[in-house]
Amino acid sequence: MADLAKRRDTEAGILHEVCEAEGYIASICFKTGPPALVGVELEWTVHDRHAPGAPLDPALLRRALGPHAPPTLAPDGPHQPLPGGGLVTLEPGGQVEISSAPAAALTALRHAVDGDRDRLARLLAAVDLHLGDSGIDPHRRPCRLIDTPRYAAMQRAFDAHGPHGHTMMCSTAGLQICVDAGEPHRIADRWAAIHALGPVLLATFATARRHAGRDSGWASARMAAWLGMDHRRTGPVGTAGDPGLAWARYALTAPLLCVRRPGGCWDAPPGVTFADWIAGALTPPPTTDDLAYHLSTLFPPVRPRGYLELRFLDAQPGGEWFAPVAVVTALLGDDTDLDAARAVCEPMEGRWRDAARLGLTDPALARAATGLLEVAARALGRTGLPSAERDAVIGVVERRLNGKAGP
Repeated sequence: MADLAKRRDTEAGILHEVCEAEGYIASICFKTGPPALVGVELEWTVHDRHAPGAPLDPALLRRALGPHAPPTLAPDGPHQPLPGGGLVTLEPGGQVEISSAPAAALTALRHAVDGDRDRLARLLAAVDLHLGDSGIDPHRRPCRLIDTPRYAAMQRAFDAHGPHGHTMMCSTAGLQICVDAGEPHRIADRWAAIHALGPVLLATFATARRHAGRDSGWASARMAAWLGMDHRRTGPVGTAGDPGLAWARYALTAPLLCVRRPGGCWDAPPGVTFADWIAGALTPPPTTDDLAYHLSTLFPPVRPRGYLELRFLDAQPGGEWFAPVAVVTALLGDDTDLDAARAVCEPMEGRWRDAARLGLTDPALARAATGLLEVAARALGRTGLPSAERDAVIGVVERRLNGKAGP
């Protein structure tokens, strides 16, 4: 009978031991294979064309998005993808996001995403709304517009630790790049290299200085909000040793953000971690589905989701989103290029706060960014991009290096 009960627990995905949870995380978070695909998630704040500081009306936004409106805005809608395959989602403060389909080539990705972005912009323009062009709302203070049990629990949990979580939820807009984890023998190196490149790329493409009508004093006030939150949930995962084990330990020792329940309140007991839940702090015991959901509430600068999600970049103005995507994809497409880029950026590893605060006014970060561009310029030649598009990418980066950053 004991064996039968154990088998039923296994089939239900109930977790009784931390080691079971670690094994589950390792099985889903680093899918190995030749790196071939790239995708993006583009977020924007949304503003009235004539009064950009005016509050956003969710009903107006829903009408503008029509059949593409996400479930959080239109629960009974068809939730159709955009023509290029991108799905529209909405952040708590009304920020609009396009999640692209993965592409095997940069040219295909750019064509699909530019088409979807243009379609989104036209839909919004029809009701006098437009997309923002920086990583944080330059006009309005944070205000949550979308009310779901998850978002309500998130805000209450974040508010207990200060204002940064509310700002993150309601005012920030990022550019997320999604890349394959890579071959088994290279995963640890790719993981460490991306973390080394991260602060340099953040500084180079920072666009979020003004927030709520004032100069924040940070090159990226967006990243300042993330860094001001609970480090156990938003800080970087370790790069020493096995990335899968490092991520599992990070996840299991992070406090629960919310617990899904019937009814409207998903608040989690303060300070209870997922490991505590496994040990009996909450009943019933957690399942693998609970663990997968918990992973979605963790926001480090690089997050493994089978693929690797690079979460540290600000939204870019206009069509300039493609420049950091092309640079990252080019560098990750060749082991030699990636190792060279890592060598240039390794002295900057861990300098997330300096990158967010100072950007390229920091001399060491600026030198690393210049060296990184040199490696990226060579690597772009192996991407299949036409020469004019490569030149455009390099031109964007050079303008940033010369102090002509985004808003």
